[in-house]
Amino acid sequence: MSKEANEYESTVTYIIEDTKPSRMKRAAAKHLIERYFRQLTEGCGNGACTNELCASCLGFQPLDHNTAAIRALELYKMNAKLCGRHSAAFPDNSSAKETHPALLGDRHGKMPDHEDNLFPPREDFREVHYLTEEKVYEILSICEGKKDYSPLIRVIGRIFSSADGLVRSFRKDKEQHPNTKEQRKTHQAKDEDKDEDDKERTTAMEQESEASASMEGATGSTENRLGPVEVSVDIEAVRRVYDRLLSNEKMESAFLNALVYLTPNVELDLTYLDVYDTNPDYLNIFVIVMENSSLHSPEYLEMAMPLFCKCMSKLPLPALAKLTRLWSRYSVEHIRRMMETFQQLITYTVISNEYDSDSLVNDDACVVAAAKCLKLVFYANVLGGDLDTGHNEEEEPASESSELTLQELLGEERSNKKGPRVDPLEKELGVRTLDCRRPLIPFEEFVNEPLNDVLEMDKDFTFFKVDSESKFSFQSCPFILNACTKSLGLYYDNRISMYSERRITALYSLVQGQQLNPYLRLKVRRDHIIDDALVRLEMISMENPADLRKQLFVEFEGEQGVDEGGVSKEFFQLVLEEMFNPDIGMFTYDESTKLFWYNPSSLENEAQFTLIGIVLGLAIYNNCILDVHFPMVVYRKLMGKKGTYLDLADSHPVLYQSLKELLDYEGDVEEDMMITFQISQTDLFGDPITYDLKENGDKIPVNEDNRAEFVSLYGDYILNKSVERQFKAFRRGFQMVTNESPLSCLFRPEEVELLICGSRNLDFQALEETTEYDGGYSKDCRIIKDFWETVHSFGEEDKRLFLQFTTGTDRAPVGGLGKLKMIIAKNGPDTDRLPTSHTCFNALLLPEYDSKEKLKERLLKAITYAKGFGML
Repeated sequence: MSKEANEYESTVTYIIEDTKPSRMKRAAAKHLIERYFRQLTEGCGNGACTNELCASCLGFQPLDHNTAAIRALELYKMNAKLCGRHSAAFPDNSSAKETHPALLGDRHGKMPDHEDNLFPPREDFREVHYLTEEKVYEILSICEGKKDYSPLIRVIGRIFSSADGLVRSFRKDKEQHPNTKEQRKTHQAKDEDKDEDDKERTTAMEQESEASASMEGATGSTENRLGPVEVSVDIEAVRRVYDRLLSNEKMESAFLNALVYLTPNVELDLTYLDVYDTNPDYLNIFVIVMENSSLHSPEYLEMAMPLFCKCMSKLPLPALAKLTRLWSRYSVEHIRRMMETFQQLITYTVISNEYDSDSLVNDDACVVAAAKCLKLVFYANVLGGDLDTGHNEEEEPASESSELTLQELLGEERSNKKGPRVDPLEKELGVRTLDCRRPLIPFEEFVNEPLNDVLEMDKDFTFFKVDSESKFSFQSCPFILNACTKSLGLYYDNRISMYSERRITALYSLVQGQQLNPYLRLKVRRDHIIDDALVRLEMISMENPADLRKQLFVEFEGEQGVDEGGVSKEFFQLVLEEMFNPDIGMFTYDESTKLFWYNPSSLENEAQFTLIGIVLGLAIYNNCILDVHFPMVVYRKLMGKKGTYLDLADSHPVLYQSLKELLDYEGDVEEDMMITFQISQTDLFGDPITYDLKENGDKIPVNEDNRAEFVSLYGDYILNKSVERQFKAFRRGFQMVTNESPLSCLFRPEEVELLICGSRNLDFQALEETTEYDGGYSKDCRIIKDFWETVHSFGEEDKRLFLQFTTGTDRAPVGGLGKLKMIIAKNGPDTDRLPTSHTCFNALLLPEYDSKEKLKERLLKAITYAKGFGML
């Protein structure tokens, strides 16, 4: 507060406290000072005014409000000239003639008895302490009749800038906390020496308390009376009022200014007072404000929304959960509008600022608060979607190992040993993102790309794992991050785990005097890769599963390749080719979908399926992409959800269509279909086997009443029960590697598939733009231009072979080929030698062939017959 403002406040206090005038005198004094203030700021409206102390006078220098307030007090002391109210400025014509302080009598003498005759009442509706839809329309009608909206603007500004007034406004109940004469008299007696505005505010609060206490005594607390979702505010009435008023620009400004003045007080209430605990209706403020359809406008984004989001983020967890449940009942249009409001605030703030390693976006209070508010809309989107909170896979206890003893020996404890954290709001709501099959708004629309572009993921990861109490991490709002950004966070987590295992192994060796291997080393024979890998990995998983989280090094017996990543890629690919070979019988292959599924009749033991699970986990852990073809239900099951009838559309489309037709059939199901709760399948040798979906299923016909149950049981059998043994072993192997990873709390099933399999979309134009050159080559060299023309002319199969040859996989990484940093290096002058590659580093060694035709011929031969590793 400025020095002048302090002087003004102290002077007013002196007048009120020292002179001790009567209430009537104080009201008149206040009224005069306000008139002087309006004269200095607004003028009298007379274009020919000659009063040098009036803003309407020609040559008057405009004053800011602070200076005008001090000057108004000085004019009051000296009985300065006060202009009359000109009709142009005061259309209500409440005082058409000039009114001088002398007409009021001596300021220290007795005031006239009929004050209203001297000051005809202005229609400012100061007796209105809260709003109803009817009251708004009543004031609006009066304003429209006089073509002056200033009274309604003042009422909107006063009520919407007051937490108490807004809490009591637009109630569903008609009582609206009655203001009886007896209550008014009591409060007037209590507040005899208080300022008029303070008295009104105190009166309203006490009436609120008394009414609330009365209602709680009769029907219980407001929260219990309304239930976990309902609120006392009439949302439809609020929407109608906004629709009616926001078409007026002056009204829109009134709402904006009111919100600017409201938010600091609300923030103080939420920070230092348990306002929601004492009055759950406090949530009405946020419900009402969020119905404003103009919140996405630039004025709101710049002036009001940052602090409002900060206020909302300070709500206690039960209030946030209630707000989320309430919004989940909104239409898609309303949820989308709120999502876009918070998204635009984040984007507007990000592009308006510059961030670097010293000034992180994590430290931007506006972006952080908006992300927290966006989380409410995200979970409302989940709750309002197609939910399946049941059908959860049974969690197996984590494997115990000798690593616990090693940790205890070194006096260290794994901070994330209990697995990934659970979001408090998610726990309060009792729902997970995984439970939502189809949200109201696609999950992809919640991703904010400008935020992803400026996010320092290494710093954010540190906040997420180490300093989550004092620093905000956007990984606590994973819905706002794209798969590429999240995969980078997972990469940091995996690498730190590897370094941790290496350090702990070194310390253990010093303490115990035993030399332990700090890496996970696999030495395999190319012709016996399954046997060698199975024996080694099975021993590790039984003795000490923690060794699976060490960095992987693979060596092919008899080959000279050193594993810097490329040898591991080929190891994974060869293991999967062998495991998914139809001749082995572990999986069945669907020609129509090009997907594999577990063979219920497989004769292989569980260790084989556990090995595949470990391989998939190791691929994620070591940042390798695999060529596997599973339906989405496999990744849903890996994340903890059982398959249901709906998942058959992806894994068994023909069966799904048949069951769907059964559900939609309008005829006599029992007579026309003639099916029972017994189903039949063929085993590995083609022999039929039967299974009863219910006890004595062959005697229970399927009809209109039980066909939904039949379909549900059928889907459960195909996707869960028939392959329970195989999948449990598979999932057990996967979790041996990933059980301490943030994988499940960051990624959705479709993103896990992207992590394991990479992207099927091959954009070679993006690869060309990001490729680097070495050894004397540049993008302008003749051979480089010939090279890219040749590659772009390849068919789909040859392009995949080229990727396999250069990078060790024929898939694009998460984010597409533009994220692949390929290097093309010069490997001597023209020669008959073939191009070679370092798949560990995505490097292609290309001789400078003298013609485009020779380049194409040599390159095609290299990518077609490439297998094995040697030393160059």
